[in-house]
Amino acid sequence: MRRRLINSTLAVVLVVIAVFGVSLVIVETRTISNSAQESVEYEAARLVSIVDSRLLGGDRITAKVLAEQIDETRYARIEIPGRAPVEIGTHPTGGVIRGTATGEEGETVTVEEARSTITREVGRTLLIIGAVALLAVIAAVLLAVRQANKLASPLTDLAETAERLGSGDPRPRHKRYGVPELDRVADVLDSSAERIARMLTAERRLAADASHQLRTPLTALSMRLEEITATDDPDTVKEEAMIALTQVERLTDVVERLLTNARDPRTGSAVAFDLDEVVKQQIEEWRPAYRSAGRAIVCSGRQGMRAVGTPGAVAQVLAALIENSLMHGGGTVALRTRVTGNQSVIEVTDEGPGVPADLGARIFERTISGRNSTGIGLAVARDLAEADGGRLELLQQQPPVFALFLSREAGTRKAQKDQDRPVR
Repeated sequence: MRRRLINSTLAVVLVVIAVFGVSLVIVETRTISNSAQESVEYEAARLVSIVDSRLLGGDRITAKVLAEQIDETRYARIEIPGRAPVEIGTHPTGGVIRGTATGEEGETVTVEEARSTITREVGRTLLIIGAVALLAVIAAVLLAVRQANKLASPLTDLAETAERLGSGDPRPRHKRYGVPELDRVADVLDSSAERIARMLTAERRLAADASHQLRTPLTALSMRLEEITATDDPDTVKEEAMIALTQVERLTDVVERLLTNARDPRTGSAVAFDLDEVVKQQIEEWRPAYRSAGRAIVCSGRQGMRAVGTPGAVAQVLAALIENSLMHGGGTVALRTRVTGNQSVIEVTDEGPGVPADLGARIFERTISGRNSTGIGLAVARDLAEADGGRLELLQQQPPVFALFLSREAGTRKAQKDQDRPVR
């Protein structure tokens, strides 16, 4: 592209120089010739006036007297009736320019100049024109190279940006070139890079969330299946199979929820549901894991609570909190349900060391963890809670108290009565 721009610019300049240069040479040549002819004629007229004045005064007319009145490079011949011709200078050879004038006394003055002087003057003019043309060509080449670099370098950068996008590097460059058309292309590429980056981030986030959220249900399901294979009691097999089917349905709900949040985190499927059922289901699912760890999980608080949300999402939030207590907490884990204003609250606490002071409000950020874990679980739990209009908060750091706030069902707000549930 650079070569094409340089060649096209140079071609335009050469055409302009050719057209105007030839015209200028022709005009200058004619101007020099006409000027030389006028000069010779003027010289003849001036010399004849001098001869006239000397003839009227009776003075002698000789070559020596008139030699000072004419350019030494020219030749003059004065013809006076009845007298011998007077010659001044050397008669030029070759082509000449001639000027003739006749005086009042009948004398004739002829002035001649060699045409070679005109040729030399024209040559000097052509040399000047050629030098100016050469400077114009050099300037045009330099400007063409600069302009070609100004246009070609951005195109090279844009090609590299497009290649980086194709190779999986979606970082926008935010580089502009001062050319509106190229800047527009750069804007489009940067916008595409940002969209690709968001898509890749969403895909990676979905993969991480799915891996984290499905790990525990799959482990529990595999334990149920192992219990089925290890027993011959039909009733036990049936009971475990029903629990396994329930867990499969929960897995399906988890996958659908993750996909929904990946497409649009604001999309929710909130309904009114029985909060006791979700809490009970989580207690039963996690009790074997806590029993294996030599710990207990209990629940207390208000019964018969109904909340607005997605049961599967609420179950996943509670599962994340319970798993967090199992991995990082200690002692007995307690789930407590209560009402505050128009919201239903589920608190999860344990007897462990709690959340480190340096984490605090950052505990819900991705990749933030006080131990050697992924730091994804609480972040996913917060996103799930907010998707249905709820919120997840850390009410107390030591001992840790996490609280899930959900909207209460409108019809049950006035009908609810304070009724504590005994510890199980």
